[in-house]
Amino acid sequence: MLTDTKVRQAKSTEKSYKIYDADGLYIEIAPTGAKKWRWKYRWQGKEKRLGLGIYPDVSLKLAREKRDALRKQLASGEDPSLIRKKERIARSEGSNTFQYMAEEWFLEYSNVWSASHQQTTRKRLDTYLLPEIGDKLMGDITPFIILDFLKRLEKRGLLETANRLLGICSMVFRRAVALGKVQSNPCRDLKGALAPARAKHHAALTTKDGARSVMRSIEAYQGSASVRAAVRFTALTFVRQQELRFAKWDEILWEDAMWLIPAERMKGRREHIVPLSRQAIKILHDLLPLTGSKTYIFVGSKGTPISVNTVRCALRSMGFSNDEMTAHGFRSMASTLLNEMGFRSDVIERQLAHVEGNTVRAAYNRAEYLTERREMMQKWADFLDSLL
Repeated sequence: MLTDTKVRQAKSTEKSYKIYDADGLYIEIAPTGAKKWRWKYRWQGKEKRLGLGIYPDVSLKLAREKRDALRKQLASGEDPSLIRKKERIARSEGSNTFQYMAEEWFLEYSNVWSASHQQTTRKRLDTYLLPEIGDKLMGDITPFIILDFLKRLEKRGLLETANRLLGICSMVFRRAVALGKVQSNPCRDLKGALAPARAKHHAALTTKDGARSVMRSIEAYQGSASVRAAVRFTALTFVRQQELRFAKWDEILWEDAMWLIPAERMKGRREHIVPLSRQAIKILHDLLPLTGSKTYIFVGSKGTPISVNTVRCALRSMGFSNDEMTAHGFRSMASTLLNEMGFRSDVIERQLAHVEGNTVRAAYNRAEYLTERREMMQKWADFLDSLL
């Protein structure tokens, strides 16, 4: 267990580090020398963390008292994190502060986001926006206040962060305008005021020779049956890893040779159809004796879905560097080569599940171009076979 002397004498290093006390309480020492109390706990099987204040403002004794109070909330069957959020909103109720409106916006919309998007957005709010403008009244926040803050981030090289924060700010203000809480959205006047974030490109081999190299390496790969199947299936279907990892046996429509991915697992939150080639069906048939009794198709040694890095690590073991080929790179490879093979771009884009700009039309187009997509997916599988 910690002592006050040990906390006081803890020195900063180049990287943040933690010193643990007991029952999930620890203090995090930042490179700047700041010492932040945090409490780690589990809620419904998920690990969560809460900040308890900064030392020495919050002493070791007070941090333990806060931890014990939160443990009582947890023992009573309530999530301390959710309680804190509700209390935070209640404290600013009626004040029309940015924090109040941002918390309302987050609670209203985050339930349809993926877990990773929820976590990232929450972190951006708590780390940047709320400490900077959280206590300001919505009507007092001018374009200059927002731009000055974001320009400081820009100077630190946080271009993408600055642009993302501007987007979050704008969504909070748009909702506030719609509710009559504020007259205008100050972010609207900042369009083009920030340097654009540098686009991130997923490494991919997009030539025929590059694809041949990848497919021959996959053919020779000696990993486990589930991992070999996952890599081959990725090449054949070019789906995102989130969609692949959590693929379930009951999503496979065997008679129709299709894989129906539910909306909640799709990036665009729309149900998606993947026509399955003969080669893809064979992979599934070969896996049935191994994982057919389980919920998920591609599982690791513990019976849980393969990890987000499984396909990437397999590619690394085949000799492809991060700058040559990634799991996401199969999408770029398919897009480039299918265009060269003469398939219509609309058909390719629909199979890639890229979000349709017309939301009314998009609601009805899960099966759009399905006949052409069936033909394309079979010819793609045959093309990959021909490279061997």
